[in-house]
Amino acid sequence: MDAAAPRPSRLDLLLRPLHRWVWSDPERRARKLFRFADTEEDGGRDLARAAERTGDPLLRRLFLRHAEDEQRHGQLFRRRGRELFAALPGGSGAPSFEANWLSPGERGLDDLRVEDEHDGSLLAFLHLSEKAAAGRFALYRDVLGKDRVTSEVFTAVLADEAFHMSYTKKQLFRLEPRRAGQRLWMGRASRLFKAYLRLALALASVLGTVVLLLQYFLLLPLFALLAKRSARAESPGFAKARLPASLHSQY
Repeated sequence: MDAAAPRPSRLDLLLRPLHRWVWSDPERRARKLFRFADTEEDGGRDLARAAERTGDPLLRRLFLRHAEDEQRHGQLFRRRGRELFAALPGGSGAPSFEANWLSPGERGLDDLRVEDEHDGSLLAFLHLSEKAAAGRFALYRDVLGKDRVTSEVFTAVLADEAFHMSYTKKQLFRLEPRRAGQRLWMGRASRLFKAYLRLALALASVLGTVVLLLQYFLLLPLFALLAKRSARAESPGFAKARLPASLHSQY
């Protein structure tokens, strides 16, 4: 079952060489681990809040365990990130390109308000989020063959991700057996729409940068040339003021 052995998506497998390049730089690797740590810890806090709001005792215990797992994952990622930074020659340098759009971590609950969700919709979101994150983490583990320590961090995290995938789906079908499939379908549609919005924002940012560069290198030189031609047409010095034809009238 996919819950027992998370597998990367077909798209991630096709982009495997790019993922390998993204994770090849030690400084970029460290910065991405710090970003993953922030996401995991934020998700842990949201899950603790979800445990307070649910009325189901079993689900409350599972949410609390999930929250503890997320906090531990954050500590693992942050500790390894510090070790990588400490090993850099001369400390960390200028910020490197992280390629977060290509190698994201776990989305967690960053796109969801726990207070506005029922147990069923929250479980569906968590299941899909954990499944996608587990597939990505499995790929990151594989492309980090030369960094055995970081690869083992992802291996440790994946063991918990498999459990999270399993319990969220099982509890969803326990609480809402008739609507579980619909919840998952709606969750997939929501994730696709939000992925589209993220891609559109990234594309808009790139296009905005390109337009500004074109204006800087094409339009500004043209205006500067026209300004110089206009300046050459002007006579040097101050121009004499034109006096009115009659001193008794302003016209």
